[in-house]
Amino acid sequence: MTAIDVLLKRNHELGDAVPGDRRSPRPSLQVTILTCMDARVRVFEIFGLIQGEAHVLRNAGGVVTDDVIRSLALSQRKLGTREVLIVQHTDCGLSLVTEDDFKDELEAGTGLRPTWSVEAFRDVSDSVRRSMQRVKRSDFLLHTDNVRGFVYDVKAGALTEVG
Repeated sequence: MTAIDVLLKRNHELGDAVPGDRRSPRPSLQVTILTCMDARVRVFEIFGLIQGEAHVLRNAGGVVTDDVIRSLALSQRKLGTREVLIVQHTDCGLSLVTEDDFKDELEAGTGLRPTWSVEAFRDVSDSVRRSMQRVKRSDFLLHTDNVRGFVYDVKAGALTEVG
């Protein structure tokens, strides 16, 4: 059985047991959460979320990229969100690579050098601050006054706010 088969089986067994309001694409808490794609970051459990409360965006590192700004602009302008919560974490795989080394690896393997930024970082708190500033400075976003950033400790399960 493949991993996808396992997930489909779980979905079938779950049925309609997921709590929350599914009537509207507008999140009831009017918040968007950006975090890393790391499987240890269990967004719904960390914040006690139920379906329909928040938009959740994920990418490598939980960093604000052009595509995140695109999603935030849609979330705010068309679906009513007003707050942005950025959550990056300890022991992130993105802190184990460098921008140039990863691009070199991709170029060596494919013959093409990516035009996008890897967004590698060494200090997670600095990365959170950079992402917060990108949101606050974006001309495309309506709501940039309530942006907060945190580091999630994947071992302790604790959140530390980054100022």
